[in-house]
Amino acid sequence: MKRRLLAAIAAVASLALILGGCSSGRDAGSGGTAGGGSTTMNPADTLVGIAMPTKSLERWNKDGANLEALLQKDGFKTTLQYADNKVDQQVSQIQNMVNQGAKILVIASIDGTALDPVLTTAASKGVKVIAYDRLINKTDHVDYYATFDNYKVGTLQGTFIKDKIATMSKPINFEPFAGSPDDNNAKFFFAGAWDVLLPLVKDGTLTCVSNKCPASNDEWTKIGIQGWTSATAQSEMQNRLNSFYTGGKKVNVILSPNDSLAIGIEEALQGAGYTPGADYPILTGQDADKANTLNIIAGKQAMTVWKDTRKLSEQVAKMVKQIATGQTVDVNDTKTYNNGNKVVPTYLLDPMVVTKDNVKSALVDSGFYTAADLGLS
Repeated sequence: MKRRLLAAIAAVASLALILGGCSSGRDAGSGGTAGGGSTTMNPADTLVGIAMPTKSLERWNKDGANLEALLQKDGFKTTLQYADNKVDQQVSQIQNMVNQGAKILVIASIDGTALDPVLTTAASKGVKVIAYDRLINKTDHVDYYATFDNYKVGTLQGTFIKDKIATMSKPINFEPFAGSPDDNNAKFFFAGAWDVLLPLVKDGTLTCVSNKCPASNDEWTKIGIQGWTSATAQSEMQNRLNSFYTGGKKVNVILSPNDSLAIGIEEALQGAGYTPGADYPILTGQDADKANTLNIIAGKQAMTVWKDTRKLSEQVAKMVKQIATGQTVDVNDTKTYNNGNKVVPTYLLDPMVVTKDNVKSALVDSGFYTAADLGLS
């Protein structure tokens, strides 16, 4: 009888332990922030991998350096890699970061559709992923996205053109360009601008001499410049000028979605004999790269949409710290950015227009450039 009683007690105790273990597992799994559990990390023991697309563009050099400095200031270990705009190289770099024990990845992707396999491996090891300025598409394994309001970037460019041509006489000859087809942001840039400009094309205010004006937002890739390369934009602009602008016909307005394309377009204009002055084409841009800012001052570019990437780096560093400490991660858009598999919680920052009139107040007074950098001292 005594043996039976002891056996029964032991059985009850074992069952309690099993149930307790199951309950503990459920509690741990249901806690924490979106995209991960509540496990906290010691920054000194936490490696953060930073994957940037290329060193050939000024902005990515600044982004990578700023973010790494901020994370190191917060006590994190970091590894920063640039991929020379080669997708396979970036995939390999991310895999190496995971192999090195990175717990958080910050990725500015080259091709947002190419990372699912390596991110699946990362997720199996509990790695958290923040998409930096470019959305990572067609994967479940991206936890957060931080960027500027990319649709607004395009809206600012389109509205600038609309306002500038309001007093111009027709015909107003117009040439649009779009960004790299493999960059998710490019479609938002174009959509923002095209929602403003397409009605002006349809009503005849803008004349698309080359016939390269997309009939809808969805056709933007037809005029996309692969890899955002200045040389390709220059070649395309030269082809349009040589083919459609002969016999004294001049282009009046050019939509360029960013500064790297604008540099190439400006080179083509210069080669065709265009010089700064009242008849120089309205040329847009984005990023406030130094060379383009100098062009704005010189009258070779009308505007750029400035995204203060220091603020983006600061926000992402804050998000990394929130993930590491198990806090709720700051986001302000949970509806817009669907990557094809999921809606990615996003933090959006606001861009602003910079022209010759506000270069000093926007870029110098904020410390983004010195007056000497821009020849203003």
